[in-house]
Amino acid sequence: MFSPMERAKIRLFVEQPLGQGNSVPMTQPQANYLFNVMRLGVGDVVALFNGQDGEWTARVVDAAKRRGMVVCEQQTLPLQTPPDLWLLFAPIKKARTDFIVEKAAEMGAAKIFPVNTDYTNSDRIRQDKLQAHAIEAAEQCGGTYVPEVANIQKLSAMLDTWPEDRHLLFCDESMAGEPSRLNDLPQGPWAIVIGPEGGFSERERDILRNHSNSHAISLGPRILRADTAAVAALALWQTALGDWV
Repeated sequence: MFSPMERAKIRLFVEQPLGQGNSVPMTQPQANYLFNVMRLGVGDVVALFNGQDGEWTARVVDAAKRRGMVVCEQQTLPLQTPPDLWLLFAPIKKARTDFIVEKAAEMGAAKIFPVNTDYTNSDRIRQDKLQAHAIEAAEQCGGTYVPEVANIQKLSAMLDTWPEDRHLLFCDESMAGEPSRLNDLPQGPWAIVIGPEGGFSERERDILRNHSNSHAISLGPRILRADTAAVAALALWQTALGDWV
């Protein structure tokens, strides 16, 4: 067993299985970061997670400029799965889209869906880059689960095939100033839908309001920017129906 002084300060996401005695090769970027940037060497420890096996402390057994190997020795955290909550959001300016994905990963979204709405500013994303942001957020905040970031799709198409058992929290900017009541909403699978900078169109608002699974709410007395609205909605849901209770 490791003493408290040996607890790893560096956390990395890996794709290999983790378990007692498992050898995990480092990719070239990981080896460069560990051994050139952070100056780790043979015998030092790092924390690894893969989104499935919890967090493991692993010891460096090979440290080179472009390669490396670590061996798992001890599980330090179990897998901490989030509630069954999806976030649907319309992409906005690049840095703010990155922010939404990072905060959704930190705050416990199980899956993240960029959606194309009538007023979406951009109908293209780099799904791989957004997934990397979700991984980085989990690395930095101590998470052991990484939400999947889906590729962009039309909101209308998603609603046409919406799962019958999943409730939809419609954050309606036209309701600004009305009370935000979530405590009476049912438990179960949920999704939060956040509109773009220009808001939802009247057509979309009608569709969302009339959807059989939809629950429209206000996000307080002020109309929020799209990235702020995502964080506010996640916090409201988590404190009422999620694992912050």
